[in-house]
Amino acid sequence: MIGEPTMQNHSSRRGLFKAIVAALGAWLGIRRANAARAAATELKLPTDLPVERLDFETKGIEGWRVVDGRWTVEEMAGAPSGKRVLIQRATQNAFNVIVAPGGPYADADVSVRFKPISGREDASGGIVFRFSDGRYYVIRANALENNFRLYYYDRGRHQLASATVEPPALGQWHTIRVVAVGDRIQGHLNGALLLDHRDGRFRSGQVGLWTKADSVTAFDDLVIRGVPGRTELTGRSLA
Repeated sequence: MIGEPTMQNHSSRRGLFKAIVAALGAWLGIRRANAARAAATELKLPTDLPVERLDFETKGIEGWRVVDGRWTVEEMAGAPSGKRVLIQRATQNAFNVIVAPGGPYADADVSVRFKPISGREDASGGIVFRFSDGRYYVIRANALENNFRLYYYDRGRHQLASATVEPPALGQWHTIRVVAVGDRIQGHLNGALLLDHRDGRFRSGQVGLWTKADSVTAFDDLVIRGVPGRTELTGRSLA
């Protein structure tokens, strides 16, 4: 009869209801996560620690160690510091990593300016920290995705934490900062604290820079404040 509900109508309504509930749950989850981050106390290192600044104006990457990628120092108009920046131009690797001289560090406060230039699969920049024997943490932003994420790498990349953000614009300079004290890690993007996570598998290591896949990215103004540590690994069985 006309007007009688059908099984298809009931199914459609149930599907719509489930979708609304799922969307509401996701929204509430984001609100709670944002509230928790807003209430978090920002990690701080001792104020008397030495500060190392690397802006590529007076020297290239002598003393740096290229793990993967094609990293070069080039002149770039509009560079945050002077005229020269570090650019990663390889487009065929899964991940591209370069390790800065100095360290290892246990606790560290690290920031860098990055400019995603191009990339169809990926257009990202990140900070590697507690790098040791090819294992490390990385915190990264991607101009093609609306997320800001923390991973650890141990023969494969594993996500630890994520925050929803407005994607950092291609062709513009942005700032990533990570502060790691003990097993607590905080990530900042363009001055906003977005990630606050605990993970203790890697205790100490060096600092570096990171891109993924076909991302061509420029870096400048790498600033490191670190508590000296020794290279060691814990919790390798965690995955």
